[in-house]
Amino acid sequence: MRRRALLGGVALGAWALQAVAAPARGDAVNWPAVTLLDGTPWPNGRARDSAVVVVFWSLTCPYCERHNAHVARLHRAAAGRPLSVLGAVRERDVEAVRRHMAQRGWSFPVTLDGAALGDALSPRRSVPLTVTVDRQGRLQEVIPGEMFEDDVMGFLKLAD
Repeated sequence: MRRRALLGGVALGAWALQAVAAPARGDAVNWPAVTLLDGTPWPNGRARDSAVVVVFWSLTCPYCERHNAHVARLHRAAAGRPLSVLGAVRERDVEAVRRHMAQRGWSFPVTLDGAALGDALSPRRSVPLTVTVDRQGRLQEVIPGEMFEDDVMGFLKLAD
């Protein structure tokens, strides 16, 4: 009953919960303010006229480890093209995230503002979770789980 109430927006005693509609494919993305690991704001303007691939991940997730190796390749391949890659890590320890990325040679931009991004892109909280936004700023895909390298590199087509 409680689960149904939480998911369906049914009142629980004095508490009234409202269901929040998840963004749907084709919806315009309302980008939240996002700060990168180095403290600089992620330029929401970068999302204009540029496709965006956002990957939600965690330091302790072995699937994320393999998935992010492909994401790092995508980021390098997208240089100079209208495609941005943004990682949203679930952990809160900036130094641990920096060390993790440096040890692996990953250079794609990363934020700890995953909750705000999740609200804008998808209510799913699984990792890895890959979300694509087209060059017009519209939500395209929400893909849970680890992906093959060819599939991740296929996101380059979003820049065309």
